[in-house]
Amino acid sequence: MPHTASSPLVDLRDLRLDTALSLLGHVDSAYPSPAGHTPSQYLQSVIDGLCDLSLKDPLTGLANRRHFQAVLEREIDRVTRSGEAALLLMLDIDRFKQVNDTYGHLAGDKVLQNVASTLSNCIRPMDTLARYGGEEFAVVLPACQAAFGKAVAERIRRTIAATPVRIDGSTMLDVTISIGGAYALQWIRSTTLLWTDRADHELYRAKSEGRNRVCIEEQPDSTVTAEEKGMLFGPLYTPSGWGDLSSMTLNDSAH
Repeated sequence: MPHTASSPLVDLRDLRLDTALSLLGHVDSAYPSPAGHTPSQYLQSVIDGLCDLSLKDPLTGLANRRHFQAVLEREIDRVTRSGEAALLLMLDIDRFKQVNDTYGHLAGDKVLQNVASTLSNCIRPMDTLARYGGEEFAVVLPACQAAFGKAVAERIRRTIAATPVRIDGSTMLDVTISIGGAYALQWIRSTTLLWTDRADHELYRAKSEGRNRVCIEEQPDSTVTAEEKGMLFGPLYTPSGWGDLSSMTLNDSAH
């Protein structure tokens, strides 16, 4: 027999939702069913909210590592199908331990939140930014050609360097990041582990070469000619939302 609003399959009063509602900040909400919502609608909103929380980093509000891994899996499949290369950037705050040791962990949290906010303003809606762990962030940029990747990464690096973080009323910290990047390419089948390892290797190189710089893996030569690539990939995709990158010097010497 089909259920109705008066005879639901699940009675919310039989569920222990207090912890879930507390996590969602709904402590003062009308329980078990706020006005204007059926019990099933209310329960679905709780489930949706918990799913959203499970995919976000609580400090920065960015995607967490679990969410990002799923995005990388989808992006590798998309690259294989579409032929459009994607760029993975791994970003690490330089000398972050010194911030915690000198100013305390609350100051470190402010730095992380400020960097996360600044990074969010540097990417397109189609890109995915995540807090990968500790002071490390990651961003995957779909449909990103090699001609744009270095310019985008350099713009991110410069923007962070130009955005001091206010720790208290009298203390401003200059923050820099190091960035490593690697492409997922159609003619080289990869995995999320291999892709992140390659980008991490470039990040390590950026750190070892002095920090506050960008190192992006050189793309290997393919086994097909340029003419064959053109036939495979069709018209080149021009990314939007990054502003005028044509005037930027890809070999930026500013560190």
